[in-house]
Amino acid sequence: MERPHQTQVDPRDGGGQDEAATTIIPVVRSDQPADASSESFPAQAQAYSGVPGATAAAAAPSDPAAPGPPPVPPAGPPTGPQDGQGAPQPGSPGRSPLVKIAIGAAALAAVGLVAYGADYVLSGDSVPRGVTVAGVDVGGLSTTDAEAKLRAQIGPRADQPVPVQAGEVQTEIVPSEAGLAVDWSATLDRAGSQPLNPVTRLTSLFSEREIGVVTTTDPAKLTEAIDGIRLQTDRAPLEGNVVFEGATPIAVTPRQGQNLDGQAAETAFAENWANGDGVDLPVSVVPVSVGQDGVDRAMSEVAVPAVATDLVVTGRDNKSAVLRRDQVGGVLTFAPDGNGGLTPQYNVDAAIGLLAPQLAGTEVQPKDATFSLTGGAPTVVPAVTGDMIEWRKTLEQLPALLAQTGPRTTAAVYEQKPPALTTAAADKLGIRQVIGEFTSGGFEYASGVNIRLAASEINGAVVKPGETFSLNGYTGPRGSAEGYVESGVINNGRPAKAVGGGISQLATTLYNAAYFAGMEDAGHTEHSYYISRYPAAREATVFEGAIDLKFKNDSPTGVLIQAFGTGSDVTVRLWGTKTVDVQSIPGERSAPTDPNTVTLPKGPGCIASSGAKGFTTSDTRVITDHATGQEISRHTRTVKYDPVPIVKCE
Repeated sequence: MERPHQTQVDPRDGGGQDEAATTIIPVVRSDQPADASSESFPAQAQAYSGVPGATAAAAAPSDPAAPGPPPVPPAGPPTGPQDGQGAPQPGSPGRSPLVKIAIGAAALAAVGLVAYGADYVLSGDSVPRGVTVAGVDVGGLSTTDAEAKLRAQIGPRADQPVPVQAGEVQTEIVPSEAGLAVDWSATLDRAGSQPLNPVTRLTSLFSEREIGVVTTTDPAKLTEAIDGIRLQTDRAPLEGNVVFEGATPIAVTPRQGQNLDGQAAETAFAENWANGDGVDLPVSVVPVSVGQDGVDRAMSEVAVPAVATDLVVTGRDNKSAVLRRDQVGGVLTFAPDGNGGLTPQYNVDAAIGLLAPQLAGTEVQPKDATFSLTGGAPTVVPAVTGDMIEWRKTLEQLPALLAQTGPRTTAAVYEQKPPALTTAAADKLGIRQVIGEFTSGGFEYASGVNIRLAASEINGAVVKPGETFSLNGYTGPRGSAEGYVESGVINNGRPAKAVGGGISQLATTLYNAAYFAGMEDAGHTEHSYYISRYPAAREATVFEGAIDLKFKNDSPTGVLIQAFGTGSDVTVRLWGTKTVDVQSIPGERSAPTDPNTVTLPKGPGCIASSGAKGFTTSDTRVITDHATGQEISRHTRTVKYDPVPIVKCE
């Protein structure tokens, strides 16, 4: 069989479009017999002709009887088409690199498409690749396996303390105790379905996507847990300051305060507790008003110099008072100045309290004029003018003194101080005669002790014109420390005992003396039930801090109170200038009431009583002019007394 004619293109001639390849183009003559060789060879040559870079060997049939490759024509420039065959057609594989690139890209795309489809089908029921839950990788796992893995690795975290950081404070919260748990299904639902985007599927091979857990909460327990750590997390700001320990000033470093933001803290903990690396809880910062610079200035400029040496105040008679270095802290303190610094504050009263007693012996205390009754009539005891240290003037330069270098000495400033009641003023009070007097008795021994003590305290009191006298105010406390003892009182309508009991006897006596002196009643209270040793509707009781006896001196002259007691009675006299006369008109008793019976356990708290009827009565006071006898006023006071209960001690 005649071998088909072949045209070879020498790659060296530069005539081909692809200089790197040898293209073999099979040629079939029109008059060639149609035997098996002539039918198959062109077909094979055509099949390979479209593959870039194909060689003659690759295009030859595999039949071992096939003839070998045709001889290579001599080198030299091509002479054009041979045997009537045409030149290679435009667009043939050997002449277009763009076609080859397109074919390669299409092949690669086909491979990728097949791989994408296979990957999507195989992973359709799995969690998308790269998904992590609270740091646990579940990407590519089935939903069942993913949930099992999460339960095993995250589940125990609910019962373990989770570190929380609130500003500068670290503490712990147990999630389960705070009402938190994981919703496993909702958590895995967050992962979503397999992505369709091929880019997303490709990048998932090299990246992670954290989706966190979905938490179920018990709001009440969560709030309780967050509030439960406030004692640790919340704190007031610590202001910068300077304090003293003895003679050593100590700088207090400022520290900002903080308050836990409750709502935001609940949200942050609920969302992040399962992460395994703790939770930051938000706090609001409470700033300080004094900074470190302000503290440093106060230390160096004020505090340190203030304790450098003692302060000495010189007085009369070669006496002196010393404010020691270790006492400066009781006088010098610091307060915020509003500009980040500290301003010194000097407590002059505290300094006086430390210095004044040391120079008290150099002073003369003022003394009011008093009255003596030793001669049967009041005489004026002259007043004494004081000569006292004016401490505020003495310590006007206290800040400068405490900043002074070297010895710190200043002289005490003395000034005369007049008495409250001078001798001349006492002479003008007109205290000359008794204007009112009353005596009462019948008290027991313990009551007598208290009555005489209280009488001695008010004895000599002077009530100037227009002033109001208060029995409780003048005696002050009447307790064991003042020498008073336990005696009879009326408590809740029944007889009882208390320290200071019996003073009502003195109150009644003083009330009657003021009554007959024509003094204005400024407030008094009768006993709840009638006591036979007192005049009905003309008596008074007192109770420290609750019930008082007061009268006002509405006369133009002063009043001197004289009070004294014996073992059986007490007397009160009011001295002044007599201008009025007073008459008491007792009223009839009416509306009697029967007592009830009270039974108490026998013991110190029970005082037996036979009881007495209650009733209503009155007293009318008539005041007339002492010189003319003309009536000035008439006043009736009606009093209702309760029955005295029958008390049985059993």
